[in-house]
Amino acid sequence: MKKNNDWKERLGVTYSTNPDFAYQTDEAPEVETLPCDRQRLRVRIDRRNRGGKTVTLVEGFRGTADDLEALGKALKVRCGVGGAAKDGEIILQGDLRQKVANILQGEGYGVRVC
Repeated sequence: MKKNNDWKERLGVTYSTNPDFAYQTDEAPEVETLPCDRQRLRVRIDRRNRGGKTVTLVEGFRGTADDLEALGKALKVRCGVGGAAKDGEIILQGDLRQKVANILQGEGYGVRVC
């Protein structure tokens, strides 16, 4: 059953009386999440455009947005810091490269520290 807000998905589409009409969207299907041992994650720090604050970036995750959010939440909880998971990368506050790399290796991910 569709949610009541499915009209938002059709914004910009005109009404059609054709019974065979199908809406076309430019959305790409989400890729399946690769197993941990096949993931190759890069852990690095970044200071650009962050007001001089240091953040740890985890890049290279291949999978669904829900799995990225779950991994980001697990890293934030285990490191005891704030952060976000969006656009295919996980952002953690502070320089936690080695700690994050150790956690990810313990989970079975392939990790490269830059």
